Amino acid sequence: KVVNAADSLSLGISMVVAVLIGVAIGIGLPKFTGAWWTLWIGVFIGTGAAILNVYKAYVKQKASLDELANEPRYNYKTNEELQKKYDEEDDE
Repeated sequence: KVVNAADSLSLGISMVVAVLIGVAIGIGLPKFTGAWWTLWIGVFIGTGAAILNVYKAYVKQKASLDELANEPRYNYKTNEELQKKYDEEDDE
């Protein structure tokens, strides 16, 4: 549980690092190609990597929430059935 929380906290850092690496690639590309506009390729690569990191975090968080929803203590139907059982016992 603690590791999952730490993983979620690192999302912001990973986004910044992805964009910075993309910009660094973009700065390096004009030196190899001689075209100034290749900087934008690096920026788009970094931005795409940051968006991919957010998507991966979303999928992981959604799976965690789905797993939590399937636990019996959080399942509404199960709680409703238990409540009926307890109500019937109280009536007796």
